[in-house]
Amino acid sequence: MNKKIGIRELAAHMGMAVSTVSRAMNGSRDVSAETRQRILDEAQRLGYRPNQSGRSLRSGVTNAVAMTMRTDIGRTASGETFFMAISEGLQSVLSKAGIDLMILPCASDQDENEFLYRVVDRGLADAFIVSNIQRFDPRITYLGKLRVPFVALGNSETSGNYASLDLDFARVARESVDRLVKAGHRDIVLALTAQETYNNYIFLDGYRQGLAAAEIPFREDLVLRLYDRISGGFELANSILAMRSRPTAALLIQETMAMGLYQGLRHGGVEPGQELAIIGLRENPVCRYLSPTLTSHRIDLKQYGIRLGEVVLHEIKRMSSETARRDDMPIREIWPMALVEAESG
Repeated sequence: MNKKIGIRELAAHMGMAVSTVSRAMNGSRDVSAETRQRILDEAQRLGYRPNQSGRSLRSGVTNAVAMTMRTDIGRTASGETFFMAISEGLQSVLSKAGIDLMILPCASDQDENEFLYRVVDRGLADAFIVSNIQRFDPRITYLGKLRVPFVALGNSETSGNYASLDLDFARVARESVDRLVKAGHRDIVLALTAQETYNNYIFLDGYRQGLAAAEIPFREDLVLRLYDRISGGFELANSILAMRSRPTAALLIQETMAMGLYQGLRHGGVEPGQELAIIGLRENPVCRYLSPTLTSHRIDLKQYGIRLGEVVLHEIKRMSSETARRDDMPIREIWPMALVEAESG
């Protein structure tokens, strides 16, 4: 047959529903292996050219890695370059292995669990990088059951033997509290995000450890959950200004909150860095021109991305039936961050 046919013509020729043929081409598990192969064989005979997902069914390889990314969190909504900086190093490693990187943005009105299930079911990639890791994350369980190679960009309390790469949130919080205590501060606000991401809990543990080491009682009222935006920082400022016994320092898990915090404090007649010491999580180009300059912590995100690429390639190799060994364990690493002293705290 010389005429190029589409999926509708192929389905009609085989007496099947278009949805059945589409699911077969996209690797859906609800189509039997026998039916899928029959569809692929007939498609090839008729000259139908499947999409990349269809080709991957025959070869078992897409030569692509997909990274999920929420569009409604501070890491993306504030215009900062966290994921792009990671991607530079990540792609440099993957490209040498002949693998392309896909970034899959998950919008604010999408369920991030269902979003991942759908793209995995479609067989879009050989491996996945899952971000915005929750304290108990069903995506980890889902990928583990399917034996799909993946790396969690963060830690979780979800059970399982899986690869992960995370920042050292606990140490950052602990050492930040120690720095503030040595500067004479005892009432230190901890600003977390309202999400159920596990880094909130790790950061809280580090904060409590820092207080305990200084023999300062933990106060629940000084731990605030805020909107993961610049506006969350403005909300933080209002909360601090409304406290009867005003704290003298603040520790932020999301450094972009500092922009709203500075504005809110000044609106209330309080000068940041002088009347309230402030430490943010990460040295961030978005916060570069804050005055006073923001004390934070540095990480080379390109190198972090390079290591992420190495971990992904290790998982792809480890999970393949030809190379899998019992003693070949998934890589789980926590990366340190170095304090960058500045004017705010």
